[in-house]
Amino acid sequence: MSMNTENGSTHRAASASGSLVARSAVLAYGAFAYVTFVGVFSYAIGFVSQFVVPKTIDSGAASAPLHACIVDLVLMSLFAIQHSGMARRGFKRLFASFASPALERSTYVLLASLTLMLLFWHWQPITTVVWRIEAPVLAHAAIAGAFVGWLIVLYSTFLISHFELFGLTQVIAHFTGRLAEPIKFKTPGLYRVIRHPIYLGFIIAFWSTPTMTLGHMLFAAVTTAYILVGIWLEERDLVALFGQEYRRYKEKVAMLLPGLF
Repeated sequence: MSMNTENGSTHRAASASGSLVARSAVLAYGAFAYVTFVGVFSYAIGFVSQFVVPKTIDSGAASAPLHACIVDLVLMSLFAIQHSGMARRGFKRLFASFASPALERSTYVLLASLTLMLLFWHWQPITTVVWRIEAPVLAHAAIAGAFVGWLIVLYSTFLISHFELFGLTQVIAHFTGRLAEPIKFKTPGLYRVIRHPIYLGFIIAFWSTPTMTLGHMLFAAVTTAYILVGIWLEERDLVALFGQEYRRYKEKVAMLLPGLF
């Protein structure tokens, strides 16, 4: 009897330890994904706004414009496929069938970050100038506008739970053994004025520049088009998730520009 009791206690201790190891691994994975996102997001600001980072949207070895355009479109397409495909409800159900749902958002964030890193690394500049603002005051205003756009993006993520959006809340809840709270529909701050302030911030950041090259314009135009498609896909999922509540919200609140659009 004594031996059986000892073996049972050892088994339970090993199971608890294994469970702790597994939960710790999930937590570490989520933390790594978040830290990677922070680094890539910071680099993205420098890449588009052309500050500090070693390679920007207009730097690097130039190739033939047609070749550069094709490479850049492929890179942006890879990001769009990953970013939109993994955001769909069907993919989330598929992911939950073979891995912990707590890992889904962190995996999404990590793969999006890695895809952006690939884009930064292989981006081909097309340096033909479309416009250049010569007046110092207006040039500084354009630079400031870009940073306002980035601030809108970051601020808006905190309005709707920044750490949940980027997967940390889920892995922490998994580590502590708490059940994740169901998603609630809420419209804090800027979300009372426009439905997609994060996307608006990106559009402002991408287009606000004192010197617009063809490569930068290609990036801004394609990402803006992708944002509009992404909004359509996202709102279709939100209607399916929240039903009439989200339909009423769409009727009352503009998508990107109050009173216009």
